[in-house]
Amino acid sequence: MASAAARVWGNRDFALYMGGGAPSYVSSWMQRVGVAWLAWELTHSTTWLGLVAAADLAPMIVIAPFAGAITDRGDPFRQFRLMQFLLFCQAVALAALQIAGVMSITWLLLLSLWSGLVYPFHQTSRHSMVTRVLTRQDLAAGIAVDSALFQASRFIGPAIAGPVIALSGVGATFTAQAIGAAVFCVALAFMRVERRVTPPRTRGNLLTDVVDALRYARDHAGIRPLFLMLAMACSFLRPVQEMLPAFASDVYRSGADGLAWLASSIGVGALVSAASMAMRGSVRGMTFMAYAGFMLFSLSTAALVATDRLWLGVIFAGVGGYALNTMSTCTQTMTQAAVEDSMRGRVMGVYSLIWRGSPALGALAGGVLADRFGVRVTFAVAAAICFVAWFFLAPSRGAIERSMERVHG
Repeated sequence: MASAAARVWGNRDFALYMGGGAPSYVSSWMQRVGVAWLAWELTHSTTWLGLVAAADLAPMIVIAPFAGAITDRGDPFRQFRLMQFLLFCQAVALAALQIAGVMSITWLLLLSLWSGLVYPFHQTSRHSMVTRVLTRQDLAAGIAVDSALFQASRFIGPAIAGPVIALSGVGATFTAQAIGAAVFCVALAFMRVERRVTPPRTRGNLLTDVVDALRYARDHAGIRPLFLMLAMACSFLRPVQEMLPAFASDVYRSGADGLAWLASSIGVGALVSAASMAMRGSVRGMTFMAYAGFMLFSLSTAALVATDRLWLGVIFAGVGGYALNTMSTCTQTMTQAAVEDSMRGRVMGVYSLIWRGSPALGALAGGVLADRFGVRVTFAVAAAICFVAWFFLAPSRGAIERSMERVHG
């Protein structure tokens, strides 16, 4: 409901969190476009595109479950502030090397790995932030508002990045991220979030905590199929986003402007999805939307690789952005509403592993295969695999509705 989306802004800490995060969201997408385009300019290789993407995303696979356990044991707000500062430092390093003219693909890979090592702790604590400043009644609206601002940045950031790269060079996108990250750090410093006492059951062996989270997700009738479906989408379809420089250059015969159009279109689609989700304020009907999003994402990816016209590619990229955001927001919201507070950090660590870790493997494998068979053939096969997966997962829809919508709606 619109009133729920408006009500969350009356919370001082939520307003500071969102107001400080918005510039950082935009600048982080500017930097993301800058890194991808610079990797392509330095190498003109989809394998290197995959390697740089994997350096940024792959550490999530190993670290995220442990990061979630650490988040449950400690103070998520303090952890988030530290991780945000480390991302600021990474942006400063990128800008300094590029402006000084000493950037190389090796430095780009290492600095991408830096953010990859930080993001597991950043994401698991970030998923706890909204729950720390809002009541459970406002949780669905708060998550949707957060998603709406984040997805708006996916449009605004790339739309700005293209002209900025053309006029001022890639280094300007890194400088913008340093400024945006600094603004977020300042906003976090003004927030007043009380630390909650960690339940005694989470103070055992760290590995045991991780195993408990994996078992919890595996045994939950609703979370398991949702996570499996998200894992398929993120492993096979989402890596298309990491290959956009290759699509822009080799398929659509465009440059940085074409990349910006494609990336911005994904952001527009995701923003439309996030805005509609922000008005819901309830988990009712989200199971259907998650399944529909998975199918639509598969269809839009198949359409994207079937054309060599940029304007059609932009349209299909936007549909894909809408579908993926709908699917991921429904999964995150239903999981947040269903999971026990004592397990939240760890289970959301598993979610983060899927969201950022799965695309790393997909991007690395997709980059190598695309160098051999081309990006169009590679992702046409990926879309076909996801069509098959949708039919295998479809019978689980009833179990998700019973365990998550009817209980928590």
